[in-house]
Amino acid sequence: MILMTDRPQMLTEDFEALARIGAREVEGLRLEFIDGKLGVKAVPDGDHDRIVLWLARLCMQHRPELWLHVERGLKVQEYRAGRARPDGSLAPDDAFVGQGEWADPAPVLMVVEVTSYDSDTDARDRSEKPRAYAQTGIPVYLLIDRQNCDVTVYSEPDGGRYESVRTVAFGKDVELPDPVGITLPTEPLKDWVR
Repeated sequence: MILMTDRPQMLTEDFEALARIGAREVEGLRLEFIDGKLGVKAVPDGDHDRIVLWLARLCMQHRPELWLHVERGLKVQEYRAGRARPDGSLAPDDAFVGQGEWADPAPVLMVVEVTSYDSDTDARDRSEKPRAYAQTGIPVYLLIDRQNCDVTVYSEPDGGRYESVRTVAFGKDVELPDPVGITLPTEPLKDWVR
């Protein structure tokens, strides 16, 4: 059997149909389509949810005109052929009004992923998604890594990758650069890891 790595597993339209069916048939099933590959996103645990809510509160305190939209489906990658469902998308409050399940990422200032304790986290959150989000032109990608107990801030997308990558251990403050412009205190994250 020959594996074609330069071709997607399916067409984007076929993925969207599959995602709609899967969401109806299997509660909690969250599908993504990155680099032409179908991916299943782990159902979040309580600590994962707590981190996203904590971050949403911080963002609203510092930038009340923005919301951290949870699990908003975005069209990502070159030609918007990929489909991602970040844990959070920081954008104006009405950024996705009138859009379908997979929204235009243009108004997104930052996407957030909180790692899950599954075997795909390394490839998905640390490799595939930074590339997909950079190709899309999303200014900031925040990765809250519960396995490594650190936070990585990706910024300055050049169309293929992020030029700036900064990682700090939980407990240190980290700057979320413009256009976000928030200092993130990471000390509380220590309480929400295994």
